[in-house]
Amino acid sequence: MRHIYELPFSHEEVFRDEAGQQVPYHRMYGKQYCVPALTVYTPAEMQELRAAVEAVDGIYCKVMRFIQQYMPDSFLEHQLGIYPGLIPAARMEMVTGGITRQDWIIGETGPKCIENNTDTPTGIPEAAALEGILVGMAEKTSLYPPSKGMDECIRECFHSWLGAYAKQGLQGVVTFTSFGDHVEDRTNTEYLMKLCQEAGYETFYAPLEELEIIPGDSLYHQGREINLLYRLYPLEYLIDDRDETTGVDIGAALLELVQEGRLGLMNPVQHVLMQSKGFMAAIWSLYERNEQTPEYCGFRLFNDAELETISRYLLPTYFEAGPFELDSIPYVAKSYWGREGRGTSLLGDETEQTTGKPNTYTPVSVQTPSNSNETGTVDEEEELAAYYNNQPKIYQQLVPMEQAVIQTEDGEYRGYLLTGVFVINGRFAGVLPRIGEKVTGDMAYYCAATVNERMDDEEEKEWTIWD
Repeated sequence: MRHIYELPFSHEEVFRDEAGQQVPYHRMYGKQYCVPALTVYTPAEMQELRAAVEAVDGIYCKVMRFIQQYMPDSFLEHQLGIYPGLIPAARMEMVTGGITRQDWIIGETGPKCIENNTDTPTGIPEAAALEGILVGMAEKTSLYPPSKGMDECIRECFHSWLGAYAKQGLQGVVTFTSFGDHVEDRTNTEYLMKLCQEAGYETFYAPLEELEIIPGDSLYHQGREINLLYRLYPLEYLIDDRDETTGVDIGAALLELVQEGRLGLMNPVQHVLMQSKGFMAAIWSLYERNEQTPEYCGFRLFNDAELETISRYLLPTYFEAGPFELDSIPYVAKSYWGREGRGTSLLGDETEQTTGKPNTYTPVSVQTPSNSNETGTVDEEEELAAYYNNQPKIYQQLVPMEQAVIQTEDGEYRGYLLTGVFVINGRFAGVLPRIGEKVTGDMAYYCAATVNERMDDEEEKEWTIWD
């Protein structure tokens, strides 16, 4: 059972001032999202996580380059589920690193990375700003915020991206975009914009719905040309977007600008390769066939240290369920482009299909009103469920999640802890703990991370009782 430190304040007392300004969506979808409590990690756990997430990020980047350079288009389309229109831009090699968030389960067999959000991760203000505020409100002086260096990591990431784009001739104002009236998306986007400004770049916010693209020409906002764009909108949705008025294929036109070197995107398009859940199965397939790769490409893909990282921190993941069904091993079925638990099923000893509120990002063709924090209609919910559940799936070994109990405005909640870890520009950057159901969805609670520097694993039980 994960220890939770309850702050001696109510939700209203915590979020009426700075905390509420940093994360104005501390209530979402008619309920509490952020709780006035802290998820406590030991120094040993955090030390291992720091090393593990960076090693796993290195594996992801290495396999991404291998796929870009050696695997045919048919592999990207069928094994990774990449839309054909995305493939040419996804093959463009940009600097590695970016703003990503890995999701980890800390269990009896040690920490395991169950997936990686590499295209449009959110939860950034929670970890980078709110966490420090909440830890500062604790009465215990031995607690410290593990995400305190996250802002600097983000600034360095923009330096890396924009330096690389400058060498390609792309310079000037950096435009940041998201749905303008979606509070969570806009807050995350503007937080990054502020840090980009602090890194020394001129920035501008433009709502996604106000952008205009002229095929073969450029991307514009109210007549202003855009050459550098941070977008909080998934690429797998963008590729299908079409202007209903003009009939212009928005996604195709935008990606053409990228391929021509006239538009720099952040995160770069190559991140869509790693965003696909099929990428996890690709890593495991290459891991199991590591001794065979010299026959294919002339070299052994993973060295011994990388093999140890994969064996220790990643889970067996396949393109079919057979390996688990043959040995009656519990497993998880995940849709290639599932987000926030949608399209995920637990199978084996127990079966549980995800539920929850609409995903933060919704394809344009099935969008609910972006200015509403209420759930959509029954028809919209069914259409969303079909969108995710009808996608191809990968199959991953199931590992038990750690339980946690928190106090909410609706009473005691017994849930399961998923530890999100931001890896930015290749470095450990911050922690995003969420407590929800066995499949973590949008209805999960954010319970900020803290580390008790006086507590090791053996002392945790004693400290919990004393508290």
